[in-house]
Amino acid sequence: MLTSPQAGSLGRVISVRGSQARIGILATNQISNSAPRATVGQFFGIRTATTTIVAIITEVTRENLPATDNYIAVASVDLLGEIANGPTGRFQRGVTSYPTIGDAVDVLTNPQLRTVYAPSKAEQISIGTLQQDPSVIAHVDIEEMLSKHFAILGSTGVGKSSGVSLLLNEILRVRPNLRVFLLDVHNEYGRCFGDKALVLNPRNIKLPFWLFNFEEFVDVIFGGRPGVPEELEVLVELIPVAKATYTQYQNTDRVGLKRIDPKSVGFTPDTPVPYRLVDLISLIDERMGKLENRSSRIVYHKLIARIEAVKNDPRYAFMFENANVGGDTMAEVVSLLFRMPANGRPMTIMQLAGFPAEVVDSVVSVLCRMAFDFGLWSDGASPMLFVCEEAHRYASADRTIGFGPTRKAVSRIAKEGRKYGVYLGLITQRPAELDATIISQCNTLFAMRLANDRDQALLRSAVSDAAANLLSFVPSLGVREVLAFGEGVALPTRLRFKEVPVHQLPRGEATIATSPSAYTGHDINFVSSVLERWRGAQTHREAPNDPVFGGGFGDRPIPRTSEAPMLQPSMGLDPDRFSLLKKPLR
Repeated sequence: MLTSPQAGSLGRVISVRGSQARIGILATNQISNSAPRATVGQFFGIRTATTTIVAIITEVTRENLPATDNYIAVASVDLLGEIANGPTGRFQRGVTSYPTIGDAVDVLTNPQLRTVYAPSKAEQISIGTLQQDPSVIAHVDIEEMLSKHFAILGSTGVGKSSGVSLLLNEILRVRPNLRVFLLDVHNEYGRCFGDKALVLNPRNIKLPFWLFNFEEFVDVIFGGRPGVPEELEVLVELIPVAKATYTQYQNTDRVGLKRIDPKSVGFTPDTPVPYRLVDLISLIDERMGKLENRSSRIVYHKLIARIEAVKNDPRYAFMFENANVGGDTMAEVVSLLFRMPANGRPMTIMQLAGFPAEVVDSVVSVLCRMAFDFGLWSDGASPMLFVCEEAHRYASADRTIGFGPTRKAVSRIAKEGRKYGVYLGLITQRPAELDATIISQCNTLFAMRLANDRDQALLRSAVSDAAANLLSFVPSLGVREVLAFGEGVALPTRLRFKEVPVHQLPRGEATIATSPSAYTGHDINFVSSVLERWRGAQTHREAPNDPVFGGGFGDRPIPRTSEAPMLQPSMGLDPDRFSLLKKPLR
């Protein structure tokens, strides 16, 4: 005989199957008018002999309901965990004692919800409140979230950027010594972290060209287009020679001292050691002078012209400003980028909007690769969180678009980074366009409103929790509402991010006046000042009123390096033969 439901209960269990159950909801005349009603997304407790099983409603229906029953509806629930009976009962994931037919069901009380979401470890951050009960604070386990990577997914305008600011500020509050590197695609986070962050952009950073590996360097000089095979063969052969030549200059006391064959040194085109463009061009020039066939020289002419054009382009000054000076500044670059020592600013915000569009992918590839390689060769001695905004732009699911080395670098952090203390945070508005292998490595997901069917389908495939049915709520989530899944949260939860202080709001979500009065005073002088700043971004001059401009290496001057003798171009060709190409047309 079925047990009768206890007085005041909302219903009872009518079937159990694996991690799911069906509950009969009692008619309204059998419960008080003030009692909570069953609704989708609500947490319920199923009372058993030894525990209270925590379940969440995923569906409510009255279709095919027998008229003889005392139920007005039937609810499908997912079983998530259990609270042990008794005054010191604690919550744990998973179910050890399954419910039986007829067990009473109630909405979880406020104390029970607090038990479920009570911080279980010291390093927990508060990110918001439960949608079911705003008095219950939702916490995230920092260690689980960071060490197993996380992702924030959501369409434009749902509060995704403010959620990023909230999470990173809370992480820095609890772990002030954790180094954080944020790729800021739209230059919107510069003010969100106050004096805890160093803001870098093309005007105050030097990223020497020799730090780029061969694929990245080729991507730069060919402007993102595929390289010409004949020219690539020349570079593959001569870049290691240029590196060996510079190293010999540095290690030789007198210029006239006999040197070993540069080819025997053992450098590869990817070895991160310095060399000078003037040496590389001289080697190409020398090789070209030995050719008898005029048509063969065209390849060398074009290659030199490409390198000279990129080197002289003021937009590429962050790479080539000291291209002919030399000097091993790799330690200073890594120290600045990854904040060692932090000097009170453990976070780096790399603003990408000012970089030439053709090289953004290469720059991101360099930064991701250096972050991973430093963690690898330091044995994870200095953990770092690498946060990638608009991740679908750099790690696309479509292998025919994007830059392969960038995808490879991000993927390497996702797959192996945790072993070396390099953690990954992904932010994207199009998860369906993001490489599925990369997003599958993120074990904590914060899903905000997503309207696209493909995005929702990918999200379902990435969620492993029993409450994957919660994802049906994703299209109807409000602003700042989020579904949190995975290792970092106690349960799959629908919550609302807490308010972010005004000074921590990203620029894109800060309050901007839209009334006509806001535009008064924008006369020709205003336009002229904007144009001057615009043009300044493409010259060697400092842009007026640039709030984030800084010379050299930001908070550290570049060490002066000794100049090595330059290779002389071959005597048979005029070194200024390309100068005509640089003269303006009259």
